Amino acid sequence: MFDTGDLNLFSLVLGLAAWILPLVHMSRLRPTTPLHRLYRTGLISFFCCALALVFQLYYQLHLVDIQDWSAMMDTTHAVCRAAAVLLAGTALVNLPLLLFSLDEKKKAADQRGADRA
Repeated sequence: MFDTGDLNLFSLVLGLAAWILPLVHMSRLRPTTPLHRLYRTGLISFFCCALALVFQLYYQLHLVDIQDWSAMMDTTHAVCRAAAVLLAGTALVNLPLLLFSLDEKKKAADQRGADRA
């Protein structure tokens, strides 16, 4: 059904999705955006990131299974660096969503406090 080379392609697509989803969502933010949508976007983004990393692990496992040690030695350092960049980049693009949601929570709490007074 799927070739092992597809693991790298799926990993790349999911990694890009992990970065693009929050950026698209931020471009469409409105003051009335429900907070659960922000959380859902962040969760989906991190899920895509995790799945991309899992596909890379399975590709490394495939290299071990076929005993392609030279390919493994050639790519392991780059895969580790790319995984770190993917994880850090995903955290960075989701940070504005988190800050926006915290700001909205604070505004809502302040509004409730002002309504009680």
